[in-house]
Amino acid sequence: QVQLVESGGGSVQAGGSLRLSCVASPSDTNYCMGWFRQAPGKEREGVAVIYTRGGITSYADAVKGRFTISQDNAKNTLYLQMNSLKPEDTARYYCAADHLRCSFYPSNFGYWGQGTQVTVSS
Repeated sequence: QVQLVESGGGSVQAGGSLRLSCVASPSDTNYCMGWFRQAPGKEREGVAVIYTRGGITSYADAVKGRFTISQDNAKNTLYLQMNSLKPEDTARYYCAADHLRCSFYPSNFGYWGQGTQVTVSS
């Protein structure tokens, strides 16, 4: 069983930045970790994923060049640095992990955090 705890959400104006954190316990068995988001009335969508062993990353087109996913293995922590935020980035952001699969499909992830709210005002 993997526990994931997110933090770092908040309210910012358009153009601002936020950094989300996700502490994983345990972390050494995770093959892939990712950030997803869900806005009211919309389906949960993948934002960024990282293969934990090699550090390879992948991003959704909507956030490329603005968001950066990274990990600190010593702290068992996953990060999402979000720059140049837009109102359409407003959503609840979730950290996810899986032992076997890696993709932007939420159904491929077996472990989820409780989420942290990000609100971007224009």
